[in-house]
Amino acid sequence: MKKYIVTINGKKFEVEVEEVSKKEQTSVIEAKKETAVSSHDKDVKAPMPGTILDVKVKVGDKFKKGDVLFILEAMKMENEIMAGEDGVITEVLVSKGNSVSTDEILAKYK
Repeated sequence: MKKYIVTINGKKFEVEVEEVSKKEQTSVIEAKKETAVSSHDKDVKAPMPGTILDVKVKVGDKFKKGDVLFILEAMKMENEIMAGEDGVITEVLVSKGNSVSTDEILAKYK
């Protein structure tokens, strides 16, 4: 626990904040995948609203099921957006720092 002194409306308060390890902060979320088989691009969508902390892929990158494609921060938690199947990135629609909403398309792949 870390202790801090906080001043609110001129009054000082001592507060304790529990430290959370990096391991506790990370959760895994599998990216939604399109179920229909077609020659058209498929989408990687945000499973929840948040902020893109890291983009792990670029156009042309090949990936395997389970590979981390994006890191999304939501409610102060880092969430790994993982590939639901093998593919090749054809378009990346977001960049680090972008705010996204639920089901917003992050990337397209074949």
